[in-house]
Order: sequence, then structure tokens, then C-alpha cells
Amino acid sequence: MADAVSHSVPSHVAIIMDGNGRWAAAKGLPRVAGHREGAKAVRRAIEAAVNHNVRYLTLFAFSSENWQRPVSEVQDLTFLLKHYLRSELAELHAEGVQLKVIGERERFGEALAQELEAAERLTANNKRLTLVLALSYGGRAEIVAAVRRAIAAGVKPDELTEQNFANFLFTAGIPEPDLLIRTSGEQRVSNFLLWQLAYAEIWFTKVLWPDFCGRDFADALEDYASRERRFGARPV
Repeated sequence: MADAVSHSVPSHVAIIMDGNGRWAAAKGLPRVAGHREGAKAVRRAIEAAVNHNVRYLTLFAFSSENWQRPVSEVQDLTFLLKHYLRSELAELHAEGVQLKVIGERERFGEALAQELEAAERLTANNKRLTLVLALSYGGRAEIVAAVRRAIAAGVKPDELTEQNFANFLFTAGIPEPDLLIRTSGEQRVSNFLLWQLAYAEIWFTKVLWPDFCGRDFADALEDYASRERRFGARPV
């Protein structure tokens, strides 16, 4: 069976980018230095996804729980988000990358929310890779919000199915992840894409996010290709 799937490539890869703070601490640097290096790893992950013909790449960039961190760190993360958006958008657009944002973007303020919307409009017709940034995102909050939207839309309880419920999620129109990667050695999903990850393959690595490179991405895809995805059915 392994031979039969050895060349399969996931259409959608999601990544929990973990370890920036530990990377910085190990080097005696402030946490913001880890976040800066983590931004460089984002570029490498995008390049790797394009090189391997992955169609969707979702990055857990800022969780709803991250707002509980010290104000200075939240400010650093917000600044890096603005800087990344402004410095990378033109190149991403030129490379055919479409940007989508999921989560409560309005919590970052009206100005940044408008910048994110403008970036989505600019890249809306790009087809090479869809880059999904999860910002101020929490899986439980997404499900609750989807329920509210379904009720507001007048969907009756007996009409609600898994298929039409998915249309009320932030990820409506985006296929569910085939593969979830988490860096830094932690082995949990941390309130990320709780509905969408139901049948995703999961690959954990001890590599800290700032050190994550194209070889690590390739290793994850190689491991994915060796697996038999059954979606609850019996093994072949």
C-alpha cells in the first residue's frame, strides 16, 4: 500500500508555528527576536509549499488566546504582522499567491483590518497557492460563531447537516487540511481548526519554528505520503 501512495501530495497543509519564544530564550535573546526569525520561516514554508505543489497552506499566526500575553509582546506581534504584510505582499502577489484571513481581524483595529481586506482583494484571482492566515483565531469561537450565523440565516435544526454547517465557518470554500504540522515538540492542536482537522494526518517535529526549513517541510510530506488515509473505514 505504501508504494501506491508514495507520490501523493496533500492539497492542504496547516501548520501550528510553535517555538519562537524557546528559540529566543535558548540564544539569550528577547522573545521578539524569535518572532522575527519565525517570520523568515514563514517565507520558507510558503516557498516549500509552492515547490511541492501544495494548493493551500494555513498558518496559525495569532490565536485568540495570544491576547492574554503581555501588552509589549502583543504589540511586537502586531508590528511584525504589519511589517510582513507590507514588505511581502507585492512578492506574494507576483508569485501567484492568494491571501485569505480567518479569525477576528477587527480586534487588530480598523486600519490593519482594512489593510488585510485590501490584500485579499489584490490577490483574489491568484491560483498558485492559497495562503490562509489564522489571526485572532480560536476553533471553539469559530464553531460558536458559525452556529450563530446559521441561526441568523434561518436554518432550521432538522435542515442543518455537516455539509451546510461548514458553509458558516470562517473556512467556507476552503478544503479541509490533509496534513497538520506542529513544531517545537508539543503534541496538541491548541484550539486550531477543531472542526476542519477531523481526519487530518498529524506530524509533530521537535524543530523550533524559527529553524523550520524546506527540508523539514519535505520530511513531513514524505511521512504523509507513506500513510494510508482511511477516513474511518477499514484498512485496505
